[in-house]
Amino acid sequence: MAILKHKDKEFTLENNSKIEETCKNLGVPFNCKNGTCGTCIVEVTEGKDNLTELNDKEKILGLDKKHRLACQCRIKSGTVEVDF
Repeated sequence: MAILKHKDKEFTLENNSKIEETCKNLGVPFNCKNGTCGTCIVEVTEGKDNLTELNDKEKILGLDKKHRLACQCRIKSGTVEVDF
């Protein structure tokens, strides 16, 4: 099981789950949901290596392991904390 955290909130997810829905519940804004608008960028404050590698859409937007698109990445395992 994996854990996604934001401030005082913590959610348990299956390993290799998309974080999109959980981030939406946290209040992260979403628009296109296909990785082109950049609206759902989150800052990964803990556990960046517990997310999947950056995909081409994230690379095109110039993101790094600390700044990810919530609509594109998955939590592999472990704990990830995000801020936005």
